[in-house]
Amino acid sequence: HLTLQYEFKGWEKIFIKTDFGEKVEAIAPVILSASRVTDIPAFHSDWFINRLNKGYIKWINPFNKRPQYVSFKNTRVIVFWSKNPKNMIKYLNIIDAKNINYYFTYTINDYESEKLEPNIPPLEERINTFIKLSNLIGKEQVIWRFDPLILTDTITLDKLLEKIKNIGNALYKYTNKLVISFADINIYKKVQHNLQRANVKYKGFDKNDMIYIAENLQELNKNWHLSITTCAEDINLNKYSIEKNKCIDDNLMVKCFSSDKTLMKFLGKENTEINLFTNNDYNKKIDLKDPGQRDFCGCIVSKDIGQYNTCMHLCAYCYANTSQNLVRRNFEKLSKTGESIYI
Repeated sequence: HLTLQYEFKGWEKIFIKTDFGEKVEAIAPVILSASRVTDIPAFHSDWFINRLNKGYIKWINPFNKRPQYVSFKNTRVIVFWSKNPKNMIKYLNIIDAKNINYYFTYTINDYESEKLEPNIPPLEERINTFIKLSNLIGKEQVIWRFDPLILTDTITLDKLLEKIKNIGNALYKYTNKLVISFADINIYKKVQHNLQRANVKYKGFDKNDMIYIAENLQELNKNWHLSITTCAEDINLNKYSIEKNKCIDDNLMVKCFSSDKTLMKFLGKENTEINLFTNNDYNKKIDLKDPGQRDFCGCIVSKDIGQYNTCMHLCAYCYANTSQNLVRRNFEKLSKTGESIYI
């Protein structure tokens, strides 16, 4: 998902002093993504809070292995991506004390019987964590993802919809949005290999499959009243009241964090009348679309601070892990408090 050679160049550059007394150049992004490529709340929350208190992290570019220093000096929003944010909840007061805004995109799938997500907690526990987090920070700031939608020789369209329905019935009072995506397994060779090794017989979605899902979600949503959106999908499902999503979402930031003048200035909203009850885009002074994401991704710019091959959920369909053995070896040497996730 991340084509990092096209990373946003507009962040302020500053000099910082490292833990070792070295003066180095760092970028100071306004928006952090934590993270598309690993579950920081689940596995690296201690490290993250330690680095937040230190004021910077060292991120390793996966393509050229060069370090990049990332300062929290200008950070106004952190977008957390997680399948199990339970470990981060105890640290939210620290983030609050630093006057940094945040929201969670919380993936709750149900692939338990298929064992596609072997190291996540039981579904009931994950639902309870979602409800707790929603009650703590507000349902606008906890977004439910069922991502990816997968078809296999045992997961039919109707079985998949039943899984979504059961979770949705438990969560709809505690969130305002459901985000879905259709698994694009054929574009990721390593995902194909990982699924083959796990003996998962997957099936791609065709247009009719997607429409069938959309029609049934529209029917389910008569009870839920959620905003249902797709993540980085080409297909237009507006006919079924399903829009295209921004996971790093300036409109959500305006709704939730409009009192943050620095953030509003960055988003180009400081002189715009803010309507808190609309999903419409606002006029922008600059193009904030993230150049490092896929063509159909709607996200605005952020700096992702995750590292590949560091997520121990070990989901069979994961694009961010090369192999389970590599992840396990990495976890034996991962840093808990060092500058980088890696030692």
